[in-house]
Amino acid sequence: MSEYITLKDKRNFSRIYKRGKSFVSPVLVTYVLKNKSNNLRFGITTGKKVGKAVKRTRARRVIRAAYYQLYPNIVQGYDFVFVARGKTPYVKSQIIYSAMKKQLKSAGVFISEG
Repeated sequence: MSEYITLKDKRNFSRIYKRGKSFVSPVLVTYVLKNKSNNLRFGITTGKKVGKAVKRTRARRVIRAAYYQLYPNIVQGYDFVFVARGKTPYVKSQIIYSAMKKQLKSAGVFISEG
């Protein structure tokens, strides 16, 4: 699939928060839930604790970039919600990438590269 599907409805986020499995690191929280379609869908949450608008936007941008890099190696048929934490806008994008990769491997949805 070449198109990225994003989650936008509150009910989708709530469903994933309730039923999904969470994986936590100091810079990112990832919720994973199997969906009924064969698509990968994702959403990003950045709360006010992350900072003002500029910091929240940077956090979303860095998380989105890491997801796009990992996308080809993720098993189809899952929903993800990525939650930015207080440190997220202050760290380099490579740290977000490695944290997300580790969390996706722990969830069992990451196919090793190569």
